[in-house]
Amino acid sequence: MDWSNLWSLLVPPIGGGIIGYFTNDLAIKMLFRPYKALYIGRRRIPFTPGLIPHNQERLAQRISDTIMGSLLTPMELQRLTRRLLHTERVQGAIVWLLNLALDQVQLDKEQKTAKILAAILHDLLGESFPRMLKILARREDFLEAQLNHIFDQILLEFQLNEQQARQLADWILQVALPPDVLRQALIDVLTDRNIHIIDEGFREKASGTYWVVANLFGLRNTLTRLRTFCLDEKEETNARLEELLTALSTRERLRGWLQRLSLQNLPVSTVRQLRKTMRDAVRDYIRERGTDFLQGLSQSIDWEKVAVLVLKRLRESATMVASLELISKELALVLERYLEEDLEKIVAQIIPILSIDEVIVERVKATSPEDLEMAIQGIVKSELQAIVNLGGILGVIVGLMQTVILLLR
Repeated sequence: MDWSNLWSLLVPPIGGGIIGYFTNDLAIKMLFRPYKALYIGRRRIPFTPGLIPHNQERLAQRISDTIMGSLLTPMELQRLTRRLLHTERVQGAIVWLLNLALDQVQLDKEQKTAKILAAILHDLLGESFPRMLKILARREDFLEAQLNHIFDQILLEFQLNEQQARQLADWILQVALPPDVLRQALIDVLTDRNIHIIDEGFREKASGTYWVVANLFGLRNTLTRLRTFCLDEKEETNARLEELLTALSTRERLRGWLQRLSLQNLPVSTVRQLRKTMRDAVRDYIRERGTDFLQGLSQSIDWEKVAVLVLKRLRESATMVASLELISKELALVLERYLEEDLEKIVAQIIPILSIDEVIVERVKATSPEDLEMAIQGIVKSELQAIVNLGGILGVIVGLMQTVILLLR
């Protein structure tokens, strides 16, 4: 066999391989290139731009429809949401948010949080609570149970101990009713009219020896001289009264009486009446003056300082830090129960709001043909190269078949 015959047998497989290889390679490149349309004069050259850039908008819509129709379906979004909002994950997120809030409060140099809290507290005690109290005070049973509990548990069982009774007795004798006050009270009682009434009454009601004394001597002169002595001899009268109180053991008697004083010793009917009187007095005061009292109290308080103290206490409170875990867990459970009931409705409302299909279309349309080619090449580069290689192999096979036919001839 000469070289001419050998060459005629080798050319078909070699040429078929080259044509098949480069034809597939050209076809694949024509999917992306040229990136822009080419023109001869005003006429666009066919197959420009490439297939994918030319149909990029329709491709974007097809990708969006495919993803939303088969991948991100409402059921799949619900499943993903449940996985994302798992109780442990939600609890961790809530703990992080609470710690972040506490850190933000600590870093607040301008005391913005304190000012906000101060405004809330001022409105709560100075405006909201008085209005609410004014409405509640109209009810007949307002604070009835609470006041009855206070009366039964505190006032009814209250009794002075020995030290308290001694201190109160000392206060009464030294501050409330000292000898000078007793002397002045005695002067106020011994008026001419009162002396006349006492004298007449003693004369009429006295009997026996006392009748003789009352009618022969009477009490008018004695009481008049006593009043004169109290007026003229102040220091002496006070000293005599002091001696009289000491001689009568007034301090010890008063201490014993105060120590024995208790509402439990009163009749049941009297106790019930006292409880009702106390309850009515408190309720009447709240109805008439409670609003003004709370508003005045609110105006007198420096709420910004109170808010700063509250926030400082919250920042330094170990209980607050320890309770964050419990608070986050409870909030996570509440959110989980809510999602179990309304997750389907929430997802149905979120999908139109997110407009995922529009986002996909816009992102694909906004991607340049170069970036789109690089992205697709990065995903299926080996597969595309395999197609090119397969074209070359098929060309070689077709050429070999032609060579076989030539040999058979």
